[in-house]
Amino acid sequence: MMGLFGTGKKETLQDALDAATVEGELYLPLEDGKVRCVACGHRCLIKPGLRGICQVRFNQDGRLKVPFGYAAGVQSDPVEKKPFFHVLPGSNALTFGMLGCDFHCPYCQNWVTSQALRDEAAGVMPSACTPEGLVQAARRTGARLVVSSYNEPLITAEWAAAVFREAKKAGLVTGFVSNGNATPEVLDYLRPLTDCYKVDLKSMRQENYRRLGGQLKHVLWTIEELHRRGFWVEVVTLVIPGFNDSNEELWEAARFLAGVSPDIPWHVTAFHKDYRMTEPDNTTVATLIRAAEIGAKAGLHFVYAGNRPGEVGTWENTYCPHCQTLLIERFGYVISGYHLTDEGKCPQCGQKIPGIWPESAASVQTGSPYDIFARRPIRISF
Repeated sequence: MMGLFGTGKKETLQDALDAATVEGELYLPLEDGKVRCVACGHRCLIKPGLRGICQVRFNQDGRLKVPFGYAAGVQSDPVEKKPFFHVLPGSNALTFGMLGCDFHCPYCQNWVTSQALRDEAAGVMPSACTPEGLVQAARRTGARLVVSSYNEPLITAEWAAAVFREAKKAGLVTGFVSNGNATPEVLDYLRPLTDCYKVDLKSMRQENYRRLGGQLKHVLWTIEELHRRGFWVEVVTLVIPGFNDSNEELWEAARFLAGVSPDIPWHVTAFHKDYRMTEPDNTTVATLIRAAEIGAKAGLHFVYAGNRPGEVGTWENTYCPHCQTLLIERFGYVISGYHLTDEGKCPQCGQKIPGIWPESAASVQTGSPYDIFARRPIRISF
């Protein structure tokens, strides 16, 4: 990659990240040079010279310095991979990420980026880029969305906002892929610039969230507030055997979401051994289908089983909740059939289907299940 932050001497990752910062907008100055960060639910009180839980937001002489002007990973890939199933199906999303996270999940698939400055084995040197450059990459690769992911985007919200401002000027849809540990301040900050928001609902047990470094109540509040404030919301639960896969807990999650809105899509996805969580078995297809059936019985209109393409029957597809007409057929990230009208309605009964749909149904890229490898990610270098 070009444009690494350098001074002519050998730098540590922390040196590079500390150089790639600006004064943040999501903080409150306090007495004695302390600051209160309000980017995530930890609301860290940070003394001069110290860092927040995320490790990448720090107090320098009474000012909160925050990540800005770099990416640790950028690629254009299917929007269904985020996963967003009700946002411009068949489109690509230009996805960018920075470094750091306010959680420390032992099964994180993006631990190399999320656990930077916390785990010595994690972290990649950043590559300088601009909001304009990221949007140009989106347009060059035909992406219709720009999405902040790979690390926890709440802790790098100022940079995401700068990118999203340029993306909106270019007519692109914007989105967050997040753990949902938000605050009122950060949601107010993001709302004018952010269209869709995916939340990981990792468990319905506080003891599990404590193990991950968060609090369940913050995530439940975030889901409620995202819906109330008008973001398009989709929720993912990675179903982990022995961790969150009991019928009781799955029912609690499904009932909670249905109580917020039965139109929130719920993705129950398959766990595989990763990072520091290698003891549980990988999630079986039977477990995924059981979770999806619970979601439907709880009253959710759109439940999807993921990470096992072609193995979960109808649970990859979208159906009209009113007349059960098949609306969108999927095989993994491939749209094999798209039957919504241009207005985003069921062609059979006229029911309006919630989501962010293309203006023209004919513009949706469809293919056969044999095209599953055709939508490979396009990696972007700066």
